[in-house]
Amino acid sequence: MELVLDNLGCRRGGRVVFHGLSFRMQAGQAVQLRGPNGVGKSSLLRVLAGLVPCAEGDARLGDAELSASRSTFQEQVAYAGHLDAIKPALTARQNLAAWAALFGAAPDAINRALETFALGPLADRPAAQFSAGQKRRLGLARLVVMERPLWLLDEPTVSLDAASTETVAGMIRAHVAAGGLALVATHIDLGLSGDQVLEMHPAETRDGSAAKDAFLDGDWA
Repeated sequence: MELVLDNLGCRRGGRVVFHGLSFRMQAGQAVQLRGPNGVGKSSLLRVLAGLVPCAEGDARLGDAELSASRSTFQEQVAYAGHLDAIKPALTARQNLAAWAALFGAAPDAINRALETFALGPLADRPAAQFSAGQKRRLGLARLVVMERPLWLLDEPTVSLDAASTETVAGMIRAHVAAGGLALVATHIDLGLSGDQVLEMHPAETRDGSAAKDAFLDGDWA
């Protein structure tokens, strides 16, 4: 399986965030997404997660094209954004059980997720009582129960200590070693062996000037 971006572009709030982005990554690869704040890293991940429509171009994951088969594309993607996507009133185990039921995970997936992120002692405590780092670990633990080939991770180590950061890096290494793909927006070096870097830059036109939006510039009139 491979992920192919073909002249991909995105607009948010009438602004061109990025455009003309082409890239290819193979199964068994981890790619670190780099660039200054506001350049479109989070927007790119949200486009690939099917949460934001692409303004131009397309993406393909295996045989599924994002524009023509969004649901099929999304069924192969696990997305972890800035929000932890947990229910505060539920315990750690209950949160993971909800994800496991939704994605048809193996019976032992919940215990593996708790063990991977050292959440066993907190398993039956409501998530509302967790610290920021513990909530982050629980949010990332759902990747263990989702079992999707493409991981889209947006600053996954925010609020994590050094030990938990290494856990995340180890989890990514294990995922790609098993034939998965991981696209990770991060400003730190996760020490992923043989990883690639996709550098994003401020959107520009072919002549190097800042990209503009036709509607905002009045070209529609």
